Amino acid sequence: MALRANKPRLNFKAMRTADVPHGRNGKHKLIVAKILSDLDQIEPGVALKVPLADLTESKEKVRSALNRATRKGARSVATASDDIFLYVWNETH
Repeated sequence: MALRANKPRLNFKAMRTADVPHGRNGKHKLIVAKILSDLDQIEPGVALKVPLADLTESKEKVRSALNRATRKGARSVATASDDIFLYVWNETH
């Protein structure tokens, strides 16, 4: 009878790749989805006023998430902010 070498134990749990979630639902997904939805509905030359108090994360993190989403969707969006609001609008070329 041949001796089998013991396999090293896994450091992490394993699962079938078919069961792995393939979408990324980051913590900013909801606010970014709302902003993009509103941007689809406003006219050129109009900006959204997103109250900073309503954001669960910093305006920098939301801006970054919005930037990733707009690049992925090949959209051109601009932002500005003051102490109270994050302003977002569709850029026109």
